Amino acid sequence: MVFKKMMRAFGVGGPTVDTVLANPNTRPGLALEGQVRIAGGDHDVTIEGIVLGLVTRVESEHGDNLIEFHRLPVAGGFQLRKGEQRDLPFSFPMPWETPITDVYGQRLHGMTMGLRTELAVAKAVDKGDLDHVSVHPLPAQERILDAFARLGFRFKSADLEHGAIYGVRMTLPFYQEIEFYPPPQYAGAINEVEVTFIADPQGVEVVLEFDKRGGFLSAGHDSYGRFRVSHTDAETTDWTAVVEQWVSEATGRYQGLRAAGGHGAPAYGGHGGYGHHGHYRRGHGGGMGMAAGVAGGVVGGMILGEAMEEVFEDDGGGDFGEE
Repeated sequence: MVFKKMMRAFGVGGPTVDTVLANPNTRPGLALEGQVRIAGGDHDVTIEGIVLGLVTRVESEHGDNLIEFHRLPVAGGFQLRKGEQRDLPFSFPMPWETPITDVYGQRLHGMTMGLRTELAVAKAVDKGDLDHVSVHPLPAQERILDAFARLGFRFKSADLEHGAIYGVRMTLPFYQEIEFYPPPQYAGAINEVEVTFIADPQGVEVVLEFDKRGGFLSAGHDSYGRFRVSHTDAETTDWTAVVEQWVSEATGRYQGLRAAGGHGAPAYGGHGGYGHHGHYRRGHGGGMGMAAGVAGGVVGGMILGEAMEEVFEDDGGGDFGEE
């Protein structure tokens, strides 16, 4: 698949840049391959640099902000002659913590991601257009999301929040929250669950936040859990059983089963557990909007946003367009 965006830098007669992605689909830890094709205009110019930047929209206390969170220089300074053509290949590594935008070929409503081409000529910078990028989950992330769906959880929304997660090593200044509505068997105990993945080369930290309902004489509160998942265990683990135990522990049903002589799923992860009250995360922001479409197949009850043909538009400020 070839994905293109062209910009004309610095007015009529200036150089043109055509960024071509061999495939806009990728995963955390992989690379986007492509070329930056630059063509000289009607006069010679000095190109001071070409940089690619990965950008997304993040919520904070001050509202939504478009931020660039990863950059890759493609070329330093060089002279571009009138009418000259140059193809500059690149391999753009995706950070392991890159948030997920697509699941089973469907875009998570509220998620956007773009690769921006930045061209500098004569101390002026043209940030150009944004090339749409689709980030698919790692196998472990996909299996865990699928397990929530198999247990009857329905996708509510996804967003990125500025801040950090206490006790988790992070390299990006934000984290993703994927929110689910509970199935009927848990609806009396929890209002919703938020899933956050923080991936690295060895595995994935899974952070769960359950909004627990209050009782007749007790107030509602949040319950938090953190588990470590190895990439190598993605294909060999019964994730439905594991996720069911996580949920049962958070709702208090696991302890009830043990007291009654029942058998829960085996414990999983190098370190895990739940805490109550307090703030496990630091950051601020709510959902980016409700999901609009329904995806069938193995996703089951996950409500997903419809795929967008075009999510970016050039409004002069490099901002995202409307759906």
